[in-house]
Amino acid sequence: MTTTDAAHVRRTATTLADGRDLFYFDDSEPYVSGAATRRLDDPRPLAGRYDPVVAVDEDGVETSAPVTGPTMRYDVLTGEWIPHAAHRMNRTHLPPADANPLAPAKPGAAYSDGEIPAEDYDVVVFENRFASLMRIPGAPDEVTALDGEELWKVRPAVGRCEVICFSPDSSQSLATVGPLRMRTIIEAWADRTTELGALDGIEQVFCFENRGREIGVTLSHPHGQIYAYPYVTPKTEVMLRQARAHRESTGRNLLKDVLEAELRSGRRVVLESEHWVAYVPAAARWPIEVHLAPRRDVPDLPALTDAERADLADVYLELLARMDRFFPADETGEPTIAPYIAAWHQAPVREGRDDLRLHLQLFSILRAPGKLKYLAGSESGAGAWISDTTPERIADRLVEVASDVTA
Repeated sequence: MTTTDAAHVRRTATTLADGRDLFYFDDSEPYVSGAATRRLDDPRPLAGRYDPVVAVDEDGVETSAPVTGPTMRYDVLTGEWIPHAAHRMNRTHLPPADANPLAPAKPGAAYSDGEIPAEDYDVVVFENRFASLMRIPGAPDEVTALDGEELWKVRPAVGRCEVICFSPDSSQSLATVGPLRMRTIIEAWADRTTELGALDGIEQVFCFENRGREIGVTLSHPHGQIYAYPYVTPKTEVMLRQARAHRESTGRNLLKDVLEAELRSGRRVVLESEHWVAYVPAAARWPIEVHLAPRRDVPDLPALTDAERADLADVYLELLARMDRFFPADETGEPTIAPYIAAWHQAPVREGRDDLRLHLQLFSILRAPGKLKYLAGSESGAGAWISDTTPERIADRLVEVASDVTA
């Protein structure tokens, strides 16, 4: 099935050999016009992801058991759900370049264990093979008691985890894809946010990118992830609590007031465009941290207009370029590329739609070349954060490394 989601993007849906969904988002010819179609069949001999699990014991006796999905347990001390996905211990970890599962299929190869059947692609999204959240068809989504104790609630970790590949070239990064491809990625984020948010039981959709081994990335290919949670995540719950208290006391939207206060101050604003503002938050905690917010009240990515999406493509690439230039080159001239997490905070699917505004939090754990910010006992144990710098210093550096066209 093929549909056109935007003037320059064509989405083509197919399924992988084990039944997982895959979507091509094309912006290049002959695919965007529909004159040609990416490869839709997956020749891999994979078992269906919901097929019974077959095992053979030491006596050669074969047994079969229904497939089970990840579960989650409720932490009564914090009010948080904690998923447990033990099967992820066996996921792909730092494979060699010739076994990259996110690369396009090798031309002429009869079979390769990559996740994308086509020999090339623009942007592609597919269900994660090693998902932390997954709904098993027919399995009841109900709360039970661990060890018969009502205090310890357990339920299936229903939801969905998807991977988005930003480029077919493993040597590239999101910062280098160019405005047209960045716009396609934004369309893919918006498309998946809409569809995942419509799934039964989903409360929040979270688009994010981890870059760098220091962050914990196990596949060195330009990619991100999209999670559909069956609950509102803890950080979002905290923001909702603060936003509701602010509205009760002032009648206004907290995140809008934050943006307007940063604009009035101007001290930490690092980039402005017609539709977007980037600033270092007044209480930034990471060695590098910048927030990007639309000027208009927008709950999520699908709510962005065409003009806002086009503007975002340019602004986002500029921010990533500044991250890459934040640290000076070493004595050999080699740049120090900051590892980062880019997290899109969107309003939950149902609650808090009027209280939370769309915004990006982009941050790095690198405090200096070769020096990571390790969380101290007070931070990891008590959640009491201590910053190693000041927001103003971060802002000054992000302005200093601006591209010539935006300086």
